[in-house]
Amino acid sequence: MYADRKKWPVEGIEVRLKHSRTHAEDCADCETEEGFVDVIDRSIAFEGPLDDAQRKRLMEIADRCPVHRTLEGEIRIRTSMA
Repeated sequence: MYADRKKWPVEGIEVRLKHSRTHAEDCADCETEEGFVDVIDRSIAFEGPLDDAQRKRLMEIADRCPVHRTLEGEIRIRTSMA
């Protein structure tokens, strides 16, 4: 959406994700100290004649999307019987 509004020449975007779990004690930048931590490695490829500044800005925007922010925060699931 951002690239469309700016009329940037994005011809395609490919996002690859890899999920793993690691011990919290092995994660240097995690708040959780016990148990396991879910880790998602993300790779983004932009297709089209974009310059370096445009690519950098699109990477910044990717970190600000609602899904990214939700996954990055602490998630608690509360379940009740209906």
